[in-house]
Parts: sequence; C-alpha cells; structure tokens
Amino acid sequence: MEGSGKRLGSASEQALVPVKKAKDMSLSAVTTATGGAVVAAGRLRTSELKAPIMRLTGHQGELFCGRYNPNGECLASAGFDRQIMLWKTLGECENYGVLEGHGGAVLGLSWASDETHLYSASSDKTCAVWDTVVGERVRKLKGHSDIVNAVCAARNNTSLFVSGSDDNSVRVWDARSKNPVTTFDNGYQVTAVAFHQEGDQVISAGIDNDVKVWDIKTGSMAFAMQGHTNTVTGMALSPNGKQLLTTAMDNTVRIWDAQPFVSGSRMVKSFSGAQHSSEMNLIKCAWTPDGKHIGSGSANRNLYIWNVSTEKVVYALPGHAGSVNDVDFHPSQPIVLTASSDKTLFQGELEL
Repeated sequence: MEGSGKRLGSASEQALVPVKKAKDMSLSAVTTATGGAVVAAGRLRTSELKAPIMRLTGHQGELFCGRYNPNGECLASAGFDRQIMLWKTLGECENYGVLEGHGGAVLGLSWASDETHLYSASSDKTCAVWDTVVGERVRKLKGHSDIVNAVCAARNNTSLFVSGSDDNSVRVWDARSKNPVTTFDNGYQVTAVAFHQEGDQVISAGIDNDVKVWDIKTGSMAFAMQGHTNTVTGMALSPNGKQLLTTAMDNTVRIWDAQPFVSGSRMVKSFSGAQHSSEMNLIKCAWTPDGKHIGSGSANRNLYIWNVSTEKVVYALPGHAGSVNDVDFHPSQPIVLTASSDKTLFQGELEL
C-alpha cells in the first residue's frame, strides 16, 4: 500500500479556522494558489510545511494515533488497518515506511527518546518495539491478557515505557527484556497512561474516572486525582513535567497538578468544547512544546486548541470527515498533527 501527502486544493476542503481571530485567517479569506496549495490571503507563513495544510492519505482504516518523533523530522500513524506508517514531516510528506506485525488494531504509539525506536499498543493484547531506521519489529511483548489501549515512553530513559490494558493492569516495560519490570493492578480497565518526568512514577486512568499515580520503587499507588465523571480517554504530561493534561468522556479537558506534594485540590483548570460520542473512541490530547496551549481531538470532527492562561478556545479546526482521535504538536515549529476516523492525517500551520 502506498501513502501520499497532498496539499489541499480548495477552500471547500476546510482550512484552519481560529476562534475570534483576524478575518484574514477565516475561510472567506482562503484562496487557491498555484499548484493547488491552500494559502490564506495576505498571511505570512509560520512554518516550513510545503503548504499551510497538508493531508496525508494511505491508511485503509480508522486512525487512532499520530505522533511526531522527538526531533520532528518524521511522524508515525496507526489505526484499524494494523499498519504503522512512517512519514516525512516536510516536503511532500513522503510515506517512507510501513511497519507490519500486529494482529489487531494499533491503538497507541509513543516514540522513545532516542528518536529511532517506536513503541506500540494493540488490540491483539501485545506491545511492540520497532526500529524505525531498519523498518523492523525488534521485540513483541506479551503479558497483557486483553486489549492494550495505550502506551507511553519514559522521557529520561531510552528503553522504558508503560502500557495500559483492558485487563485492568498497568505494566512498565524495559524494551530490552521480554518481561515487564513491574505491574500495577488498577482494578478497572485502563484507557490512558503516561510516564512521570523523573521516571520513577507512572500515571494511569480508565473507566473508573480516576487518575492514579503509581510508584515504581514501592510498587504501590502514590495518590489519586478525582474530578472526571466519565472515562478518561487520553493524557499527556506537560513539558515541564509538573502538570498533567487529561481528556474524558464527560466532555471536559482538565489540567492537574502532578507534583508529589500539593496542598488543596490537584485539579487546576477545566476546559470545554471537545466532544465525545456513542462511538466511544479513545480521544487523545497534547501540549504545545512551550506549555502555553493545549489541544484535544473531538468526536464532532474538530480539533480544539485552548490558551492555557486564558482558558479560551483559540482554534476550532474543521476539515476531517470523522472523529479526530489524536493530536500532536511539532517539537520546534508551529504545526499541529491530527489523526482521524476518516483514515487521514492533517498537518496544519498555526499562529500561536
């Protein structure tokens, strides 16, 4: 199967639409430039993308995840078709590799800090470690007894990552070993996980609505954060490691204080706009590299981006024909990546 990166050819295919922004960034100000790229009239470019919006096609099923590698030179996407596709971020967004081996839908992706290895979670009850340079799976990790919903790499360790499963367990893995380093019993299905900044704790959430922090050294739960009233579907640690972002089926996106010692409530802020639906997709969220903005996918086919300080929606981005299930921000350029149930990815240029 061959994938391709395409520049959008007309304004009718939906451009980036900010909320309460200058008129020259609205749909009415978009014109078709030579070669079919969508360019906002009178607007200065802010990134090195070939066009302000690039659409990546090639997958044959719903997409559940899309992630930039740590240096931003490439990205990975995956979903229902069981394939992990590798794409160049810039230029024509070339699909330069396809990783195959999972026997079920790929539900989660996370890049190792070494920029070349990739971790995946699948409905086939396994996790996998991939070498993206040679394009091969280097380890298949068995241990979960049910669907693995989420995976997240440690920031300060090139081989550790955490996974969460419908078997109620949170498992910490060393990519160099076939057995988990440790396992935590959550008591309920786990739908989202994250590694804490220092690498000595992992965070999970699931259908019991609670966000739990687990201590790897003691093998026990350090503390829990309560507030969501429905299943948490995605989470992301802030760039400085002090706060945690979550999105849930209660249609709220929240920021929590994830530091070890906190007086009073750990729930810092709550944001509205992103929606969930009866499809019950595990919609994910992300921070911009500077920590000043957050984003979440939404079942209403939009991507929402908020200003953390003002708590206001600054972008509501249409264009997809299905639920937006994942979002990621480029590590060094104002570019946002979305993965959707419509089988496509978008890279969009932002003004933040």
